[in-house]
Amino acid sequence: MRRQRLRHSSLVVATAADMRRVGRALGTLLREGDVVGLLGPLGSGKTTLAQGIAAGLRVPADRHVASPTFALVNEHPGRVPFVHADLYRVASAAELRELGLDDAFPRAACVIEWLDRYAEVAPADRLEVAIAFADAGARHLELRGTGKRGRALAAALLLKS
Repeated sequence: MRRQRLRHSSLVVATAADMRRVGRALGTLLREGDVVGLLGPLGSGKTTLAQGIAAGLRVPADRHVASPTFALVNEHPGRVPFVHADLYRVASAAELRELGLDDAFPRAACVIEWLDRYAEVAPADRLEVAIAFADAGARHLELRGTGKRGRALAAALLLKS
């Protein structure tokens, strides 16, 4: 994996197993109050990354961590509670209040797929991971911390990856 020392830091992952490995590394770094936004097209690996994060948070292996596309929000026990949300099917900003994310942010590590659809739902300080397709089936991950903690997570993840 390639590292760059930029405000926007990048990684390239070659396989789904590598994506889970990066997610696991990120999950070991997360604590209550951390928010990670996952951005990228369908099939880019957002849920695969979230599964790795769940492993790093020590979510029990018997818990099925899947995209909450229809449930919108799933919560899993772990080292800290893991709240996994998906905004793909949210039709309006008014629906966001019903998801209960505001209550989850201070007490859990939250991963939100499709955050770019409603970025205003997340705290200003977060880590955003934009995933793009790269050559030969690889994925390009751009890490962007939008505040002090988000930048610290990005830097720590680069050191672990």
